[in-house]
Amino acid sequence: MNNTHEIIALAAANQRRAHEILRELRLREAWQAIGARAEVVGSLRSGLLMKHLDIDLHIYSPAPLRVADSFAAAARIAERPGIRRMEYGNLLDAEDCCLEWHAQYEDRDGRMWQIDLIHMAEDSPWAGYFERVADRVAAVLTPETRDTILQLKYETSNEKHIPGIAYYRAVLEGGVRNCAEFMAWLQEHPVDGIVAWIP
Repeated sequence: MNNTHEIIALAAANQRRAHEILRELRLREAWQAIGARAEVVGSLRSGLLMKHLDIDLHIYSPAPLRVADSFAAAARIAERPGIRRMEYGNLLDAEDCCLEWHAQYEDRDGRMWQIDLIHMAEDSPWAGYFERVADRVAAVLTPETRDTILQLKYETSNEKHIPGIAYYRAVLEGGVRNCAEFMAWLQEHPVDGIVAWIP
């Protein structure tokens, strides 16, 4: 499939399914139960979810962040049908300043989704930043750049794990328009750690 209309249709279907999964798993409610607020970020927020099936949430709690609270919310999610795996990481003393959970969810069609749950204090230096990035990306997209990004994501091998922000920066700032140009751009702009870029 390399027809632009088919790729756009696939992206739209995956976007709709991701929002259904948010509701089915009651992801926001799991965090609300511990007094936290969950916000969608990443490709789902910007409308650029393609074939890499992932849902990214940033979760905010009043400081200080309590590990026990995070585990309580994660336990609610882990109990949901279809959740196959949950991984935990404590990065409070790292650049990320967060607790992170990575869940694998098998949907009704047998497709595996990655759900990234990044839990941070409301006063984290990253609080709200990635929401602003996604909203800004969505705001500056044209039909051409949106289609280009979806096409590049579609054409990228499933074995390659390239952050969405790399596609957006390459197309919106670097003027990239095809896969060969994108791979050349990546060579010159390697992705390492948190990418602090906003269009």
